[in-house]
Amino acid sequence: MRTSSRVWFVTGASRGLGRAFTEAALAAGDRVVGASRDVSPLDDLAAAHPERLLALPLDVTDRQAVFAAVDAAVERFGRLDVVVNNAGALFTGMVEEFGEAEARAQLEVNFFGALWVSQAVLPRLRAQGAGHIVQISSIAALGGFPSTGLYSASKFALEGMSEALAAEAAAFGVKVSIVQPGGYWTDLYTSSTATTPDPAYDPLRAELEKQWAEGSVDSEPRLAAEALMALVDSDDPPLRLLLGSMVYDLAFDISRNRMATWAGWESVSRGAEKAVPAPR
Repeated sequence: MRTSSRVWFVTGASRGLGRAFTEAALAAGDRVVGASRDVSPLDDLAAAHPERLLALPLDVTDRQAVFAAVDAAVERFGRLDVVVNNAGALFTGMVEEFGEAEARAQLEVNFFGALWVSQAVLPRLRAQGAGHIVQISSIAALGGFPSTGLYSASKFALEGMSEALAAEAAAFGVKVSIVQPGGYWTDLYTSSTATTPDPAYDPLRAELEKQWAEGSVDSEPRLAAEALMALVDSDDPPLRLLLGSMVYDLAFDISRNRMATWAGWESVSRGAEKAVPAPR
C-alpha cells in the first residue's frame, strides 16, 4: 500500500497510455521521469510540475542511452519505485509480407526496448530491496491474429521474458506485473506502419476491415491509468492484469479453447514421452 511519494520511470510518456499514466502519477503527488523520443508534448505538464516531472528524450532501442537515462533519473530524484515499460509501436501486415527490416524494427521497440529498461533499472531496485516493474503488453499477447502477427510476436516475447524476470527479481523484493490492455483511444493505430500489401490477401483484409468497422469500441486512456494506479498501490500485485471486459472475456475463451485442444490430443501427447536411460 502507498505510504509516501514515489518516483516513476515511464517510457512512451508523451502520448496515449503513457501520457495518461504520467498524469495519474503526478495527480497522486508522485514524481515522474517521462521518457519519450519526443518530449515536447510534455511541456505543459513540465511547466505545471517543474519539481516533479523530468522529461527525458529517449530512444528505448538504444541500450546505452537507456542506461544513461536511468542514471539521470536516479541522479535527479534519488531512487526509482515504479517503472512502466509502455513505449511501443505497431507494424501491421500479414506474416508473409514482412521484410527483415520491418520485422526487426517491431521487435526492437516492443521487446528489446523493454528488455534494456528492465536491465537498466533492476540493479537500482535490487539495491533498494523494493520496486515494481510494469510491462505494458497487449491483447495481442493472448493469441496471434491476422495482420498483427509480428506485433503479437513482440508481445509474446515480452511476456515470456517478464515471467522469468518476475521469478528472478522476487528474491530481491522487486515486483513485476504484465498488463494486457484492450482497445484505447490512442494514436497507436493511426501511427502504425503497414507492410506493402500482397493482393493474395485482399479478401482477408476486406473481411478484417468489416469486422473492425462493426465491432471496434475503444475506451478512454484515463480508465487504464486508474487501473494502473490500483495495481501499483496493491500490497500483492498480480503477475498479470487484464484491462477491459472484451479482453477479459477473450482471455478466458482462448484459454478454454487451448485446454480443449490439449485434452483432445492427450493420448498423443502422453504417448510422445517414455523415460529411458541416457544414451551412451
